Amino acid sequence: MLFVVAVTGASGSIYARRLLEELKRSGHETLLLISDEAKNVIKQENEDLQKFMTLATQTFSEHDLDSPVSSGSVKTAGMVVVPCSMKTAAHIAHGLSGNAITRAADVTLKERRPLILVPRETPLSTIQLRNLLRVSGAGAIVLPAMPAFYTKPKSVDDMVNFIVGRILDLLNVPHNLFPRWGQHI
Repeated sequence: MLFVVAVTGASGSIYARRLLEELKRSGHETLLLISDEAKNVIKQENEDLQKFMTLATQTFSEHDLDSPVSSGSVKTAGMVVVPCSMKTAAHIAHGLSGNAITRAADVTLKERRPLILVPRETPLSTIQLRNLLRVSGAGAIVLPAMPAFYTKPKSVDDMVNFIVGRILDLLNVPHNLFPRWGQHI
């Protein structure tokens, strides 16, 4: 399957890297979109931008409006914006598709494919909550980066794996990243 993964300028690039690693390990192809702000955050969070690009099948800038994800004729199995900045969420909520990321999200919604937004912001303002409600009403899934603790995480990686596992669940990609509720931990 082919998935679109977009990385925007919110903290939490570790979630995107782990998702790309798992999709690649599972044999899926990915079209990666990276915003300019995301490049700065990736650097700030001591992640390796080149590694992101090697994990993806193809990488595009947010400015590349000619990328394949700009057309509904390119069959994808869904899109994940991880982490999703509140700016990006607002643009998606209001149909402002001025860059490759928001255009791909617009295409994903109009084609009725899964669109998952992973906001990593706290606290949330009323405006941000309304924008998230608006994208949910349009068919997107809002999956905040809120790890569960019933899994008894022992590391940051365990907490990251929980969020990435929930994303994969919504994309119908099998994984063993965390124990399910009721499983022996």
